[in-house]
Amino acid sequence: MRLLISILFLTVPFVGMAQVEEASELHKQLEALDKTYFDAYNSCDLVTQANFYSEDIEFFHDQGGLSTDKQGIIDALEKNICGKVTRTLVAGSIEVYPIPNYGAVLMGLHSFANNQEPDAISTPSKFVMIWKKSEANWQITKVISLH
Repeated sequence: MRLLISILFLTVPFVGMAQVEEASELHKQLEALDKTYFDAYNSCDLVTQANFYSEDIEFFHDQGGLSTDKQGIIDALEKNICGKVTRTLVAGSIEVYPIPNYGAVLMGLHSFANNQEPDAISTPSKFVMIWKKSEANWQITKVISLH
């Protein structure tokens, strides 16, 4: 009986948290947003990147810690990423989970090539992005970057 209750307790929070199908409109929309954002990232289009970030952005990085200053994040991208790093999405890795009355969670795997060290090995890492849908657009409110 304890085992049954434990299993029920562990699985109940995940009921209703199903990933949407790849063919769904939400999945296609979030995959397109990811592509647009990271095309801007790879081409150092800081204006587009800044427009994606909400004013109350929270960026959690497993090596750099928490950043909540939108302009500080943009400045760090310009200083540390522009022309130095290229992001590649691992094909087929995107998962999208709707958040009712808010937006969606986008998770996946990506890798980063250091353009300064072309022979360096790049291993895929996990990422999680929380996207908020407003009447006007989608914005990134939280990022979790794991390497």
